[in-house]
Amino acid sequence: MTQPTIAITSGEPAGIGPDIVLGALQASFDAKLVVVGDPGVFSERAKALGIPAQIRTLSSLEALPPHQPGTVQIWPTALGETVQAGTLNVANAPYVLETLRITGQGCLDGVFDAVVTPPVHKGVLCETGEHFSGHTEFFQHLCNSPQVVMMLASQAMRVALVTTHLPLKDIAAAITPETLKTVARALHQDLKTRFGCDQPRILVCGLNPHAGEDGHLGREEIDVIIPTLNELRSEGLTLIGPLPADTLFQQKYLEEADCVLAMYHDQGLPVLKYSGFGNAVNITLGLPIIRTSVDHGTALDLAGTGKASDGSLKVAIENAITMANNAQKSI
Repeated sequence: MTQPTIAITSGEPAGIGPDIVLGALQASFDAKLVVVGDPGVFSERAKALGIPAQIRTLSSLEALPPHQPGTVQIWPTALGETVQAGTLNVANAPYVLETLRITGQGCLDGVFDAVVTPPVHKGVLCETGEHFSGHTEFFQHLCNSPQVVMMLASQAMRVALVTTHLPLKDIAAAITPETLKTVARALHQDLKTRFGCDQPRILVCGLNPHAGEDGHLGREEIDVIIPTLNELRSEGLTLIGPLPADTLFQQKYLEEADCVLAMYHDQGLPVLKYSGFGNAVNITLGLPIIRTSVDHGTALDLAGTGKASDGSLKVAIENAITMANNAQKSI
């Protein structure tokens, strides 16, 4: 099995993206790693942070050597304007989007085996006129995927979402039988092919308190969720639920499951981030490519200070490598 080639984007250049990339790449990884970004940003940030990084600007992506700790191999992409750590500049938003496009398209074209993304700032990207609700939606559009699944993973648990970045008032209407079936099937398939789970066991949250309390606290479970889960079980999926979200996240349940399927963003992710923040990874399933990311934001106040933790990025890189290796095995 050959070493996978993993692309890493720069993230928001005024945030901690360059800091954590430089820090994480001081470690050893069993892969070929390519950072897509502006070499000057990394050279200047390394100097400011006192990180002894060897910056290598690539002219070709052929015959890449394996990663060496402390070496940063960069596929160059030009900034719009000079970066000041901690200060957003909308002139650099096109640069951020271009790094996502290059890495995503590179995965589609087979140049890269996976992409890892440090945090971006959604607000400054939206100021360009682009409707940018997140990495997940960007790669979904690029890959023309009808349905994607956001999943976060820590050492303690995996949590996937039926809906992602939606206002609370829109969530119930978004949980349709077709959406739930598509998400559950994609989750089941990727747990098998990318995580090595032979017969994935998935705990499913109800939408309403107490999973609807037999219809007294909402009918979504009775009208939508339960009939859909029964249909999916007939296809061979192992789905437990719907269960009340306030009691599902107990060790006795989690230790017998491969993943939790939550109905919306703030139902499942607060529990996971409480238990493993800074050492968790954000994974997009349902794509034809492998994409992992950190579990935190741009932390502008920490940029250039040396106080940002690179723990989540290291976990994201390790997960991308594992998933790429599993994908090779499943071919």
